[in-house]
Amino acid sequence: MDKPMPGSSAATSASPNDMPQSFNSQSPDVLIIGGGPAGSAAATILAERGHDVVMLEKAQHPRFHIGESLLPMNMPLFDRLGVRAEIEKIGITKYGVEFVSPWHDHTSDLVFADAMDKSFPFSFHVRRSEFDEVLFRHAAKRGVRTFEGQRATHVDMDAGKGGDERALVKVKASDGSETEWRPRFVIDASGRDTLLSNQFGIKQRNPDHSSAALFGHFTGAVRGKGRREGNITIFWFDHGWFWYIPLRDGTVSVGAVASPAYFKNRKSDPSNFLMETIALVPRLADRLKDATMVEPATATGNFSYNSAYCRGERFAMIGDAYAFVDPMFSSGVFLAMNSAFEAATAVDFWLRGEKKLAEKAFRQFERVMGHGPKMFSWFIYRITSPAIRKIFMQPQNVWRMQEAVVSILAGDIFRNTPVGPRLLGFKFIYYCSCLTLLPQAIKTWAWRRRNHKESLAAVAAEAVD
Repeated sequence: MDKPMPGSSAATSASPNDMPQSFNSQSPDVLIIGGGPAGSAAATILAERGHDVVMLEKAQHPRFHIGESLLPMNMPLFDRLGVRAEIEKIGITKYGVEFVSPWHDHTSDLVFADAMDKSFPFSFHVRRSEFDEVLFRHAAKRGVRTFEGQRATHVDMDAGKGGDERALVKVKASDGSETEWRPRFVIDASGRDTLLSNQFGIKQRNPDHSSAALFGHFTGAVRGKGRREGNITIFWFDHGWFWYIPLRDGTVSVGAVASPAYFKNRKSDPSNFLMETIALVPRLADRLKDATMVEPATATGNFSYNSAYCRGERFAMIGDAYAFVDPMFSSGVFLAMNSAFEAATAVDFWLRGEKKLAEKAFRQFERVMGHGPKMFSWFIYRITSPAIRKIFMQPQNVWRMQEAVVSILAGDIFRNTPVGPRLLGFKFIYYCSCLTLLPQAIKTWAWRRRNHKESLAAVAAEAVD
């Protein structure tokens, strides 16, 4: 037998030698690469259905991750996993979104209680270090063999051809040791590492959209009162937009999202450049005038991408391991976890040898993986356009279109809620507004296109260097 996996956490992760006889220490039913929300959700579901599941996390929990804002449709997923109470303990309640525009003298609020389905009126903001650890530890409690400090480096899907048809997954531990696993099925939940997508050469950068982010956390920032305290605020400015996310511990997460070309022009360190960018937004600067940044600012690329496909023989890619879209509407965690549920259903059928049901479930999984990013991307790609700003700053519920848009922003895009026809109506109004604002719309489009080309050129130049 292969040597036991090194680097597992004795307090929270199972040792192969402690597993029931039905668990093969190095040859599990499923190996999940990545211990974030998607990986932990898929692992929990499959373990609860009786499968031997191993989950590898490259870091040690708790570890920092951006993406602190959740959607109302995360709530039923938490209920199905049995973790809602734990999430409530670490989160601050988010009832809606506030939009602030320098081209308008008022603010605009959209609240989730105004969605078409009134059953999901709130969500939470969380520190991802705490949130991800809750889900990871919960998976271990449900029987998942969890290992930290373990980075999957290569997956050979053909290693078992002619034999037991198991994949071969090579893993390197944080102490430098290397091991191999032989699972029946592999789920890539590696996030933006996109292990399988990179290995297979199927990662596709979105040609129409790219952005970068610069963010920090502040104490002493102005927060809303009462039910508005936990609402996320979106500040538009000339180069993009800011998020303003209150957290339970009293800090506020503040981040600027703009074209990479804008950030490439910075002359100072990230922290000073973030403050210089904040100064371009007077109403945001006013909220932070007495605030202190608690650690240096962090920069990250938000280049949107997807993969040519999300599943194959004995593997599936979920969450950001398959696709990533701009974080404008906080869709990342929800799309990742929802994809985990869909994938787990299909993999469960596959492991049980129910081929017809598995194939049907995998086709549904494929539809979900394409539909989610597509729904949010339409808004994200146009969020800096004058027409979208006008509509969001002066919302009207004609033919329940405002309710439909709020439903989409809440994540209600996979059920039978009738948002589709009303979204078409919303798009019609948007394009009509573009005509009334044609000179400004053309100017914005040209600016966005120019910045996008400059961003791609900068990336190409860095790749050559």
